[in-house]
Amino acid sequence: MSYISVAIGGFLGAVARYYLTTLPWEKAGNGFPWGTLLVNLTGCLFLGFFLAVAIKLLISHAYLVTGLSSGFTGAYTTFSTFNLDTLHLIQAGRTSMALLYVLISAGGGLLLIWAGDRAGSVVLSPGGVFPLAQEEK
Repeated sequence: MSYISVAIGGFLGAVARYYLTTLPWEKAGNGFPWGTLLVNLTGCLFLGFFLAVAIKLLISHAYLVTGLSSGFTGAYTTFSTFNLDTLHLIQAGRTSMALLYVLISAGGGLLLIWAGDRAGSVVLSPGGVFPLAQEEK
């Protein structure tokens, strides 16, 4: 069953990634890989938030957790594409843009995975959308 949940999540994540990286605005501009950056950053935010919530609320639904974390997010985020885009920028002599892209992706990803984790914790806090009766120590 885990393989099926990962396959379904992976299909949905791959389709979402393809859609976001082929939007018309992705082709505009100065050759900066906006779509890949958007996917990587939103993937970090989603994974941080989802796992913060899932660990508290969905732990008994292991297939859902696996399907959304390994399947959807694994297919949605595009770290290999990120590296390929970086290499293409370097090969095109755009080293400064490549460095900027790496810094924004790594720093933004770290910031957003932290923000997702914090947002998930707030949602679960007393007074949040899914308050927990008792905080774990």
